Amino acid sequence: MSEEIIVPNNDDKNIATITHLGGTVFSFVPALIVWLLKKDDSQFIADQAKEALNFQITVAIAMFVCTTVLSWILVGLAFIPIIWVANIIFCIIAAVATSKGETYRYPLCLRLIN
Repeated sequence: MSEEIIVPNNDDKNIATITHLGGTVFSFVPALIVWLLKKDDSQFIADQAKEALNFQITVAIAMFVCTTVLSWILVGLAFIPIIWVANIIFCIIAAVATSKGETYRYPLCLRLIN
């Protein structure tokens, strides 16, 4: 079974780029909104919004674990800035890829939304 090639137009690229960048400031909210509103309009937008949503949920879970469970042994406090910086870096990489029309897959991401 071969994977279908998605050729996005400029509007789709821009929406996907903003969706990925929105995660740096607003967590999973932009990806959720875009996915709910645009998932039927474009396969590219649906795929990238879902990917951004999965990654932001993963980041939220990691932050929750660091601020609750791991903060008791002071390890979580060290991981919070690392997770924050990684979120920004990976979101920028994803935004650059989608601005070129490429699909992006985040590393170390829980694929909760399929």
